[in-house]
This record gives sequence, structure tokens and C-alpha cells, in this order.
Amino acid sequence: LWENGRPAPRIYYLSLEFYMGRTLQNTMINLGLQNACDEAVYQVSAGAATSLASAACFLDSMATLGLAAYGYGIRYEYGIFNQKIRDGWQVEEADDWLRHGNPWEKARPEYMLPVHFYGRVEHSGTGAKWVDTQVVLALPYDTPVPGYMNNTVNTMRLWSARAPNDFNLRDFNVGDYIQAVLDRNLAENISRVLYPNDNFFEGKELRLKQEYFVVAATLQDILRRFKASKFGGTDSVRTVFDSFPDQVAIQLNDTHPAMAIPELMRIFVDIEKLPWNKAWDITKRTFAYTNHTVLPEALERWPVDLVEKLLPRHLQIIYEINQRHLDHIASLFPADVDRLRRMSLIEEGGTKRINMAHLCIVGSHAVNGVAKIHSEIVRTQVFQDFAELEPEKFQNKTNGITPRRWLLLCNPGLAELIAEKIGEDYVRDLSQLAKLHDFVDDDLFIREVAKVKQENKVKFALYLEKEYKVKINPSSMFDVHVKRIHEYKRQLMNCLHIITMYNRIKRDPTKLFVPRTVIIGGKAAPGYHMAKMIIKLINAVAQVVNNDPVVGSKLKVIFLENYRVSLAEKVIPATDLSEQISTAGTEASGTGNMKFMLNGALTIGTMDGANVEMAEEAGEENLFIFGMRVEDVAELDREGYDAQQYYDRLPELKQAVDQIKSGFFSSNEPDLFKDVVNMLFHHDRFKVFADYEAYVKCQEKVSELYLNSKAWTKMVIRNIAAAGKFSSDRTIKEYARDIWHVEPSDLKIPPPNEPREVAEDGTPNGTEARA
Repeated sequence: LWENGRPAPRIYYLSLEFYMGRTLQNTMINLGLQNACDEAVYQVSAGAATSLASAACFLDSMATLGLAAYGYGIRYEYGIFNQKIRDGWQVEEADDWLRHGNPWEKARPEYMLPVHFYGRVEHSGTGAKWVDTQVVLALPYDTPVPGYMNNTVNTMRLWSARAPNDFNLRDFNVGDYIQAVLDRNLAENISRVLYPNDNFFEGKELRLKQEYFVVAATLQDILRRFKASKFGGTDSVRTVFDSFPDQVAIQLNDTHPAMAIPELMRIFVDIEKLPWNKAWDITKRTFAYTNHTVLPEALERWPVDLVEKLLPRHLQIIYEINQRHLDHIASLFPADVDRLRRMSLIEEGGTKRINMAHLCIVGSHAVNGVAKIHSEIVRTQVFQDFAELEPEKFQNKTNGITPRRWLLLCNPGLAELIAEKIGEDYVRDLSQLAKLHDFVDDDLFIREVAKVKQENKVKFALYLEKEYKVKINPSSMFDVHVKRIHEYKRQLMNCLHIITMYNRIKRDPTKLFVPRTVIIGGKAAPGYHMAKMIIKLINAVAQVVNNDPVVGSKLKVIFLENYRVSLAEKVIPATDLSEQISTAGTEASGTGNMKFMLNGALTIGTMDGANVEMAEEAGEENLFIFGMRVEDVAELDREGYDAQQYYDRLPELKQAVDQIKSGFFSSNEPDLFKDVVNMLFHHDRFKVFADYEAYVKCQEKVSELYLNSKAWTKMVIRNIAAAGKFSSDRTIKEYARDIWHVEPSDLKIPPPNEPREVAEDGTPNGTEARA
């Protein structure tokens, strides 16, 4: 792809996780073949790689927008664990997703690369040398990423760790040949398993190895490709790197690939012999960093002694970066020692640690959050000192989702209905959904939208009855809360609402009650005790509610086992009410909220993450917004949050909490949930009780509207019509223009069987080598 007679920059998207879901159906849609193959065939397709949903959407959009983009990550042998629910508890099983092979990937042994660990640094007149290292080989596997109907196919390249053949056999004193061969596993363990920690940093050596492994292999690949293009101009032997940032844009997805910054400096300074200042200028102009969380326990802070052992040269480089950074700050704020401490890449006190987010900010030319409110918090709170120093560096790029997977593929009925009204172009330009505003009062359209939803619900109800042996009322409201289980996402507040509804039915069984099927799903990190207790509580409550004859079909509770992309594709189109109820200021963006909106669900939510912009687009009156705003949470923190006062003041809350505490839901083990209750009263950082009353009142408004099917469906249509902003195509266009400095193109490359015009410089259009 060319721009103004020079190649457009190649975009490199570095992530430790890609949540790809199934591939065949998506590929067929993007190639325009979805009708050439029937459902029976594509249901057989095996699941692909694993997590971060936005990364997968972004690859789809980059290909659809004709960008020369590459996704780089690790080919985990075991992805995120499979969740089994046994007796109400989460049990993890290994996800051996490659067991039957993966037909979409192609091993590329010809591009295998060495990655070094451990060793020591020798300094001499010619510079630093990293020696006596252990070598692990990185074997790339390529997966095609097709754009939508534009004959563009990009590549996702995932690295697998292999031991070199002389591994552990170089020492002549190793007489134990068998043991040496068995020890090859130690090297190959690097790509064995995805760390399932969600929003929690655990400084494990194997995880740091994974992070450096993907970075070191990827940067070598990028440099090889740069040197092979004629723009990596070579004067005799030495490559000229002046044009590097114009040819290479690297996006760091979170801090996990942050070691790319010192690694690129090591290559430039130690190997390519560039002067430090020039190397640093090129490095900064090459990298950009996306922040994904404001939770302090999630931020990566690697112990210095671990980095020194594993990557001794990189530690020296980080120290040098920090020294120059702090010298600069000190020159601007001469006596401000506290500012130097706050802004240092190295945290002193106790174990010295490297703050990886600080490294990313200092080593990048752009830093972005993933929703307006999140980027604002990043700018004014989390990284305030850095934003004051370089305000132009901080941006917002609100997340988006690919409408190919999250509408066409998962909800063909709705996609077709929309196409009948406004044409098919909306699939590549989702802003065209705004045309649906013209049909908000169209009685036929209203009935058809409601009918598609009902069909999706009946289909999902049959699936649930088959899997969970619970009789589902398909005309009940499907109230869905699916996302990873975490205290900040407040599945507990939903649980308290379920208990409250149960108690209301029991108090007056004859009173009108709008029937609900509450569906909660998501995985808890294996080491996260509280999240696992929350799953057990939800299942314990479900056990009581679902088997109470007084309740009957009015209320059912299902915990969806092993929630994953392929299950999301089933549940989202069938949802009436989407639960997005995190404490204001904790959810960076969310993407599930967007998927539900696009698929005709209404949202009950706090003013957090992308909910704020959803309310902005659709009008706050078309969402069920409740609870504290960011300012209210801050105010409550200043006053001091006292859970007890809410318990004392709200009889229905007291009743629900007392039932959990007394063993009403765990008669065999009355104090089973004491840890949960103790947390809610004494260390609930996410203030469940403070939003309980507003949440329950808001839920009453939801039920009231649900009784009026026509008014409900009109609100649904207004939401779908306002969902256009939340396409990942829009997100990627913003990254391309504001960060990568490349113009997206809607040119359709001619298919391989048609002759191509030749560009002025003699290269066929669109044929740039992509290895």
C-alpha cells in the first residue's frame, strides 16, 4: 500500500492476548461467502486463539480499512481455562485448543528467530555486549485476517517457543543426554499457557519471559522487514534508520509489551551503533501506548532484581532512560523532589520496582485511554504529572466492535432487517445506522424488530433448557450480566437485586410481577478468592429461586458456564436488558455494552466507561442510567464510605444481606458466605450498598417499560440507530489518522485471478511483500 509515492507505514499491533473466537464463519462473511456454506458445516469449526476482545476487533477493522497491519502475540498452547461449575463452584480445566489442530494457521519455520535471556553485560570501547545468554527460538505461526469484501488479507503472527537443538547439550560435562532432552520443556514452557489474571499484577518470572519473548521476536521481524524494503536505505553496510518511524508504527496494547522500548534501544545502540539521542528520538516516534485500566493493583511493576537476572542489559537501558528523564524534569522543576519521585520509572522503598506504565509514557509519542471518561481520568488523575508535562501526548480513542462478527455473523435476522430498510452499506460504515431514526414510528418495522428478538430468545431458551435442565419462559425479560467476574463489575449488586425480587414475590405472590430470566456468566481468575465466592453465591441463590414453587416461572436465575466468544454470539442477540453496572470510574470502556446495544438490548448502567458515550449518542432517556457519578464516588471517598448506614436504612437490603449471612442460601454451611458479607461491610472499595437503592428503583422502571412492548421496542430502535459510533472501524480510523499518521483506504484490491494495473514505479498495486 502506497501513499504519495512512498510506502505507507506498516502498523504493528502488539498484544499478549487476542480473543479470536471461531474463524470460519467470520472469514466466510468477510469473503462474501456466508451463503455458500450452511450452518452445519461452520458449527464444526474449531475455536481459535485467546483474550482481549478489542484486539481481535481491531485486526478485523485494520484489514477492512486496507491498512498494512500485523497483529503480533504468543501462540499459547493452552488458552484461557475452560470453566466447569461443580456443585456451584468454579473449577478450571486446561483448554487444549490445539488438540485437533488449527487449520487456519501456517507454521513459518523459515522465519524462526533467537531470543536471549539471562547472561551478563560486557562493556568495552565499542559499547555494551550482552553475553553468555540462554537462547530460546521463536517459531512464527501465521493466521490470515481478511478484510470485509475488499480482497485484503492481513496477518496475525503468533510466536511459539522452541528449544534450540543444542539446548543443555553444549556443556561437555552433561553426561545425561536424556535429562538434557527432557529439559527442553523448560524453554518451551514460555508459550505453554496464557496467564488468566484479570486486572491483577502478579510478578511471575515466566510472565516476564513471555512479555520479552514476544517483543524480542517481533522487533527482529520488524527490522528484517524494514531492511528488506528499499526504504531501509543502506549506505554500504550500515542501514539508515532516519525513515524508520515513517515506515513503522508500533502500538503497545497495555503495558505487557513495554519491554519493546528498551529492546529497540538495545538494537539501535548496541547492535546498529546509533548514538543514544538519535536512537531515543526514533524509538519515541515509533511507539504509542494504549492504557486499559486505572485499577492500581493491575498496573505492572516488575521487581528490579528479577529484571536484572533475566534481562541485565535492559535494566541498564531503563536506568539510563530514567536518568535522562529525571534530569529533564529536574531542569523544569528544580526543587521538586516529590515530583521526581512520582514521575520516576523506578519506584523506591521496599523492593525496587520498574513502573511499566511510566516507561510506556516516556518512550511513546502518544498515549490513549479507551473511552472519553477513562482518558480523562488517565489525564487528570492516574498520570497527571506526565500530562502536565506533555499535554499533546494524551489522547482518547473510544473502543469499538466489529459489526461483521457482532451483527452479521451472530444476528443475521436483525442484520437483514436493517439492510432491507437502509441498504447493506452500513456494514462498512456503521454511522449509517442513524437512518433508522426515520423508522422509529413505523409500526411494521417495530413489529419486525420485536419478532427477530423473540426468535433469538426462543432459540436461546431451547439451548438453555438443553444445557441447564431449567424451564425457561421465552416471554420473560432476558436480563443478562456477562463479563469477567470481578468486584468492580459488581455482580454482587445484581445478586442482591435477584434476592430482592425473590423476596417481593414471596411477600405477595398475587401481585403483578414482570417475569425475568436473569443470566449471569463469566470466569473468575483462578487465584481470586472473592470472585470465586461470588460465583458460588449466585449459584446458591439460583438453587433456591429456581426450585421455589411459589416463584414458578416468574423468576429464573442461570449461571452460564464457560462464558466465551462463541457463547457471547448466542446470548447477546437474545438479550433484552444489558447489565453494565461497574462503580463509576472503574471500567475503562467495556465492549460488551456496545455489542448488546447493536443487537437490540436496552442498557441498565452507571455513568462509567463507554456507557457515558452510549447515553450521549442515544440520549440519556433511552438508557436506564442510575447511581453515583465519578464526582459522587470521589465525594463519598472524602467523607468515608460507611456500608452500615445503608444496611440500617434500607429494609430490603438488610433482609437480603441477612439471608446471605444466616445461611438461607447455604443451609448445609450457614457461614459459607461470611467473607463476602464481611467484605461488603468493611472493605468494599466498589461501594455496592451505596448504589443498591438507585439500582433497584431503576430496575422497577425497566420492568414498567417492558410491560409496554411497543414503547420498549421503539427505545430499542433508537439505541440501534445510535450505535454507529461504536464500530471498531471508526476507532481504527482515529488511531490511523491521529497516532499512526496513515490514511485508511476503501480501495478494493483486485482479486488474484484478475490482472492488476502497475503503479508508476513498476510495482503492482497492493502486492507489497507481506512476509
